[in-house]
Amino acid sequence: MKVAIAGAGAVGRSIARELVEAHDVTLLERNPDHVDTDAIPAAHWRLGDACELTLLEAVGLEDFDVVIAATGDDKANVVLSLLAKTEFAVPRVVARVNDPRNEWLFDEAWGVDVAVSTPRMLASLVEEAVSVGDLVRLMSFRKGQANLVEITLPDDTPWGGKAVKRLELPRDAALVTILRGARVIVPENDEPLEGGDELLFVTTDEVEGELRELLLRPR
Repeated sequence: MKVAIAGAGAVGRSIARELVEAHDVTLLERNPDHVDTDAIPAAHWRLGDACELTLLEAVGLEDFDVVIAATGDDKANVVLSLLAKTEFAVPRVVARVNDPRNEWLFDEAWGVDVAVSTPRMLASLVEEAVSVGDLVRLMSFRKGQANLVEITLPDDTPWGGKAVKRLELPRDAALVTILRGARVIVPENDEPLEGGDELLFVTTDEVEGELRELLLRPR
């Protein structure tokens, strides 16, 4: 898979290091001081402004599978996302949101498939830590209007000992994994639920209330 990452700061480099062993990664950076080919030698480095069409044409952005707009400038990330989607038809565009107040911009209209807000994710993780017995939204997938949400079952949950197949989930909700202590459990039909389980779902806004009621109401 070909991946272009705009921004070779701390965030962009960290993403590149995670991906470079398995994928063809190109880093786009406009600041010469941030271009360090020795830091990630397996990646391709290009000096230039990722918001300039000439650079994007030069790297052949239309041949990439994923573009990650990871600069520290929200305006640049939005512009690159729009160019990647509308001018080069990149199938998957992921954009970093630096200021949560700008989240409303990072949607399909601006070419963003997935918006990642570090402040929002950190806040969600803090909320998760103190929200046993509630639904916590961890991430939004804007193009499909779907969310990754987490529900931690209380210790005295009435679902304790009952199999996953007993859950009559709403139509637009899917259980993707169960976190139990240090274990990551694939939710097979016969897997029994336990108090303290963290359940991760992909769901839509409309059915989050149904999901909360199903798992957290007295039974």
